[in-house]
Amino acid sequence: MILETAVRQLIALLVLTGALAFGSAAQARDIALHKHTPEDVKAACTKAGGSFSEGSGTYGCGTDCRGAPGTDCTVFCQADQNCFAQVIGARRPHDLAGALQVPARHRR
Repeated sequence: MILETAVRQLIALLVLTGALAFGSAAQARDIALHKHTPEDVKAACTKAGGSFSEGSGTYGCGTDCRGAPGTDCTVFCQADQNCFAQVIGARRPHDLAGALQVPARHRR
């Protein structure tokens, strides 16, 4: 009886964890951007209020999408390759600024 209850609780925990993991992933969207230099990304990051990082041929920026550092809106680049943005929701940004900040009309 105790073992059966423990197994049920374990299964429920695994189902809940899986649902949360897949639900969060479904809300994020990866968008391919053009090639950008580290200087371009750093300038856009500073303007958006984000946190810039660079190392080993990769560089990127993360913001909370509203003017502060965070991970809700991110841009990741590798040297001499296209950059990728990850944004939440149905937005489809076409540039660095759009990838790192939610447009004013969509802010809540």
